[in-house]
Amino acid sequence: MATVAPQDPAAARGISRRTQSEIYRAGISGTRPLVPIDPDALEAAARKALSSEAFAYIAGGAGAEHTMAANRAAFDRWQVWPRPLRDVSTRDLSIDFLGRRRPTPLLLAPLGVMEMAHADADLAVARAAASLGMPYTLSNQASFPMEDAATAAPAGSRLFQLYWSASDELNASLLRRAEASGCEAIVITLDTHLLGWRTRDLALAYLPFTRGMGIAQYTSDPVFQQLVRERVRTGPDAAAEPAPPVKLTPKAVAAGVRIARKGAPLTGAGLRESLRSPLPRAAVETFLDVFSTPALTWDALAKARAWTSLPILLKGIVHPDDASRAVDAGVDGVWVSNHGGRQIDQSVPTLAVLPEIVERVGGRMPVVFDSGVRGGADAFVALALGATAVAIGRPYAYGLGIAGEAGVREVLRNVLAELDITLGLSGHTTIGDVGRDALREV
Repeated sequence: MATVAPQDPAAARGISRRTQSEIYRAGISGTRPLVPIDPDALEAAARKALSSEAFAYIAGGAGAEHTMAANRAAFDRWQVWPRPLRDVSTRDLSIDFLGRRRPTPLLLAPLGVMEMAHADADLAVARAAASLGMPYTLSNQASFPMEDAATAAPAGSRLFQLYWSASDELNASLLRRAEASGCEAIVITLDTHLLGWRTRDLALAYLPFTRGMGIAQYTSDPVFQQLVRERVRTGPDAAAEPAPPVKLTPKAVAAGVRIARKGAPLTGAGLRESLRSPLPRAAVETFLDVFSTPALTWDALAKARAWTSLPILLKGIVHPDDASRAVDAGVDGVWVSNHGGRQIDQSVPTLAVLPEIVERVGGRMPVVFDSGVRGGADAFVALALGATAVAIGRPYAYGLGIAGEAGVREVLRNVLAELDITLGLSGHTTIGDVGRDALREV
């Protein structure tokens, strides 16, 4: 029998009415929302609030960004088919997910390097998610260690995303830490074994990891720390590709200072001592060497069962045959995602394959969906097509960049409120009532 989550599902009931009331009443005094409501306006405001590098990294996709466009266009195939004259005065957005009753069908997708958007980064996101009872998937490329996120929002529900690294010892250590820090499941991301051709980042010659950003899960890990010390002691692997020389410029100096500051957990010292130490720079080079492995196969995934007792979800499933194989492999869920269009240009849009994957899974495990979701109506469509839960990505990063924790909370609240409105106006009262008959295919 499923246990009840700490958050009361009733907290999500009637959220659309409360949200609209709060906004309109505040408007009497001339107060407007902290973040734009419209998705296009939200993105435009984030562009103004963020540095050009940060916005490119968060908003950009692979190649000519056809996959990003296809993710959005896939929603145009479906229309919500309203059924009036039904009593929808009481609505319940709660679902069963990973053995617990959740107040909403929404969760937060893992987004790395959130320090580019706000100094509080993952801590602000964790607090905002917890305030609405939404599980937050901590990124492997976080700006704060997972333990800090747990401290920031101890009542929050957290999952941990694993990028399968080239070091099994490191993988095992990260999963042990995730379990010890209270994460409820492991999300293994499968589609980043090679870094996508991200044209916006390439045009700016900007990858945050080379500046020591987004590697806090690593620099706080004892296995990774040992790998760094071994690198300093013996030098890089002779088979490794040598790092190109860096021209000394003011920007290079600033990057060096940032790397030293981020490497403080390795040195156990202040900035001055870290600047003199080879460990911070070695940490960046070690990360770049071990971050992922293109040799990952289905057979290797079995190791994760030995490393953790937590449920395991596979993120990056876009083919029905892979969904079937995931069922056969005995994992605990699949996450339909093409990384928001950030990995492969001209990729299959996720919504187009969601119904086939749901059919293959056949109710034997939960199906999480992301990529292209910008509002509550989008989430409704994905749920009607069989998704168990829907993950929000870029929109909350935009909210973080505009207004920090409060901005994240407003974005998530707005998505949830629109979902509640769509549920009621379509003639439904619970998420479980929503099926394909709630939609019309164009």
